[in-house]
Amino acid sequence: MTALWMSVGLLMAGSLASAQSTPAPQLDLARTQLTAGMHRLDVQLAQTPDQRQIGLMWRKEMPQHEGMLFVFEQATVQCFWMRNTLIPLTAAFVEDDGTIVNLADMQPQKDDSHCSSKPVRFVLEMNQGWFAKRQIKPGFKLGGTVFSKRPG
Repeated sequence: MTALWMSVGLLMAGSLASAQSTPAPQLDLARTQLTAGMHRLDVQLAQTPDQRQIGLMWRKEMPQHEGMLFVFEQATVQCFWMRNTLIPLTAAFVEDDGTIVNLADMQPQKDDSHCSSKPVRFVLEMNQGWFAKRQIKPGFKLGGTVFSKRPG
């Protein structure tokens, strides 16, 4: 009986240790303002490989007017998944001029790949349903100074 309780205790201690080692969400990223028609967005910028890899992982919520803009050096077909992401998101794959190429609804903690339909440098993640609620579809043009910049 003692061996069983010791095993259970070790198992619980291991679970607690792994729960405590869950990385914290990255909250200290640079921000920029975007517009979607009359809507203003406050978005965090994921600009480095590490920032892009972590993205919105581990967040339990995100305000409706906020999102994350992934900025890549070159336009390529961008693919995203939702491993360790706890909130449902919609990804907008965006051309250099701010035009949305395609949208993808993504479910939390899934490894399904969601890709741009053509090469892009920007991907904007918002709470799932944000674009649909505002009737924003592919072809819609987002505004923001980031879209007028060309890669260096």
